[in-house]
Amino acid sequence: MIKIHTVSGYEEVGKNMTAVEYNGEVVIIDMGIRLDRVLIHEDVNIQQFPTKELQKLGAIPDDSSIRNKKVVAITFTHGHLDHIGAVAKLAPHYPDVPIYGTPYTIKLAKGEVKSEQYFEVKNPMYETEYGEIVQVSENLAIEFVRITHSIPQSSMVVVHTPEGAVVHTGDFKFDNNNPLGERPDYKRLRELGKEGVKVLIPESTRIEQPTKTPSEAVAQMLLEDFFLYEGMEADGLIATTFASHIARLQELIWIANKMGRQAVLVGRSLAKYTGIAKQLGLIKMKGAKAVRSPNAVRKVLKEVSGARENYLLIVTGHQGEPGAVLTRMANGELYDIGKRDTVVFSAGTIPNPLNRAQRYVLETKLKMKGVRMIKDLHVSGHASREDHRYLLRMLNPENIVPAHGDFRMLTHYAELAEEEGYLIGRDVFVSRNGYLVEIR
Repeated sequence: MIKIHTVSGYEEVGKNMTAVEYNGEVVIIDMGIRLDRVLIHEDVNIQQFPTKELQKLGAIPDDSSIRNKKVVAITFTHGHLDHIGAVAKLAPHYPDVPIYGTPYTIKLAKGEVKSEQYFEVKNPMYETEYGEIVQVSENLAIEFVRITHSIPQSSMVVVHTPEGAVVHTGDFKFDNNNPLGERPDYKRLRELGKEGVKVLIPESTRIEQPTKTPSEAVAQMLLEDFFLYEGMEADGLIATTFASHIARLQELIWIANKMGRQAVLVGRSLAKYTGIAKQLGLIKMKGAKAVRSPNAVRKVLKEVSGARENYLLIVTGHQGEPGAVLTRMANGELYDIGKRDTVVFSAGTIPNPLNRAQRYVLETKLKMKGVRMIKDLHVSGHASREDHRYLLRMLNPENIVPAHGDFRMLTHYAELAEEEGYLIGRDVFVSRNGYLVEIR
């Protein structure tokens, strides 16, 4: 019997954690954090918060239901904090259990572990290549299948069991024209469908959108269409997007070069994500620079403010997070933002009440200063309804346990599954945090 422990991420968008159990052995998939619960953002060191405080706030998963299980491997689908942000807090519960992920993901996870202030994390971490099948016990093996998302080297994690494969999608979309050249491994997905998928654990974030999610190439065209025409007439140009969205950052650097401006990335997280991406050859920083320390940030923003027409600022704070660079600008700190400036939001609002409220406050402050705002030059990194339908038809799973969403999102996925011939309660299981789904 295969057991799916829906540890966390089944009642919210964030703090994702799932455990797959077979014959008493467990593979953990993801250990994420929910940022809005602690009012922090990408520039903040999460590991400065004590574990008990994060648990009390509901910011990290409650893994008590599996803590006494025989865990043989920990895997990460990709490097976003809602999937790896709790590694330094939770991995010590499973001493010496190896952690696996793609090279970019593991390097980001090592950064989280390195900045941990309360525990020593002794788990070995292994960089795993696509297509490599790693035997983690006599009965269980893991595999990472290439997929596309808004961060490099994202994966679907496959847990191979004697009863068939368990496929966890992580966050994904089917992007066939990604500017960085990444494409989904359709061949391997079709092979898995023929070999037999016992359980599919799909993300549900955009399941309500009755479309196919556009390619990142569409976002590139949206950005070029604005910056290379209307943007040429502006003085101060400021763009904000996810610090981990390497493809989007690469596009902004290319655009700055075409405009004859220097791209300046401002913020700790922007420097962190691009630094590792540059090390792995995933981004070209030609003509751009990234600054992270408070003194360097103040110095470079002073330089930029005196010659705004020469720069394209790329800053953190697209969700209106307190303490992020753009929020501080709107509060009158760091940079005299005003009528001479145009702010481009190349990011959607994360769908939770706090983010929506913070973004509203930020936009209101920018309007009061006379800033021109261009919003929604963005495409999502998450699959929409028709992407999910295509995946179901490729994999033809026997059972489905929707994940990564609130109850409304999970039930919308169940509705899609019923359209494809499944039945809720028979082979589609809508679960909650801390529950167990037994696949008989």
